[in-house]
Amino acid sequence: MKQSINPFVTELKESATLAINQKVITLKKEGSLIFHFGFGQSPFPVPSSIQKALQENTDKKDYLPTQGLPELCDAVSKFYSTEFRYDYDSDKVCIGPGSKELIFQIIYLLEGPLLIPSPSWVSYGPQASIRGKETVRIPTKRANHYRLQADELDQTCRRLGKKQKILIFNNPSNPTGSSHTEEEIRELAEICRSNEVIVICDEIYALINFSRHRHFGLAEYYPEGTIVTGGLSKSFSAGGYRLGVALFPKAMDLVLSSLKTLISETFSAVSTPIQYAALAAYGSYSSLKEEVEKCTSIHQFAGEYLHQRFIKMGLNCPKPEGAFYLFPDFENFCSALQAKGVETSSQLSELILDQSHVAVLPASDFYMPPSHLGVRVASVDYNGAKVLEEFPGKKNMDFQKTEELFPKLVKGCDHLESFLKNL
Repeated sequence: MKQSINPFVTELKESATLAINQKVITLKKEGSLIFHFGFGQSPFPVPSSIQKALQENTDKKDYLPTQGLPELCDAVSKFYSTEFRYDYDSDKVCIGPGSKELIFQIIYLLEGPLLIPSPSWVSYGPQASIRGKETVRIPTKRANHYRLQADELDQTCRRLGKKQKILIFNNPSNPTGSSHTEEEIRELAEICRSNEVIVICDEIYALINFSRHRHFGLAEYYPEGTIVTGGLSKSFSAGGYRLGVALFPKAMDLVLSSLKTLISETFSAVSTPIQYAALAAYGSYSSLKEEVEKCTSIHQFAGEYLHQRFIKMGLNCPKPEGAFYLFPDFENFCSALQAKGVETSSQLSELILDQSHVAVLPASDFYMPPSHLGVRVASVDYNGAKVLEEFPGKKNMDFQKTEELFPKLVKGCDHLESFLKNL
């Protein structure tokens, strides 16, 4: 039977992050020793109170309102007000099956090009492509830790003219681990306001912030034009629960009502027991805050350990300030890599996996030029339950304890260092 498929979809490849995870799982099943620096999934257990809430609500089988469980929407509104100083009413909150799906549907609804800082998370561009939407990359600089600067955004907006524009803004960042300063956020807010840019702030890592300043978001300084998304997957270690949230300003009632219509014709509503589990996360966050902060301190230690090792190896790599990623480049080894026929980051990541058994993702998957010899590293290949129980605090960590709690990070770096020495 002849089959015709939407060409916008057939031109896409499988999500790079999910693909590398499946590849590593397959290699491990075949008996290979792999250090999995490619997939960003929180390694910690789901907090027990969230698990308990899920168990206690398995009998809940009725459809919930399209927008979400009202008590949950209220809890999400209060959570973002308390933790981040954002002002979103509970009736402007929408619950979806992961922030990824919510971002897709919002991008699908809105007209105009999608502005993507380069580097950024892998799925933004493909989501826009499914809609046939124009994407515009905004290159950022390593000197600025790949943080989008106001002048870079302004130049792009001026070039595009008066038409509606959408900025996707991930802060803290996957893939770089960067976190914007208050001054940078204020300056970006001014540019967004003067150009009437609609911003989708992907703040899934907002609680995983270990910079010297608190988390600053565009919703604080440009509330009228900013949609915020988040969810359970990262800070609450519940990626498989597939629950995301989106918060809309009063000025975007048309977007929210259109999203509710789209939801009613697609997924209808998020699983009812999962929404009650999320209520335990957002509604009782004060009881979880200490655990979340301990997990964040562990993420910080792991990221800083990898950063120190990468710098000693001769890699260029901004120090992570949040999330659980690093974005090193191998430009200092360019000649030696070219001698081995490596001209692209994709070839580089394949060589690293083949010769050092370290799984990473190529920078080109994150909108960098193919010739940029960089990779995205996730710093979560360790036993989260064990580390959460035994981590003595950053000040009490030594080499022996690091090797005991984070053996795959240590050995993975050893293998990578050996790979570079043998180039």
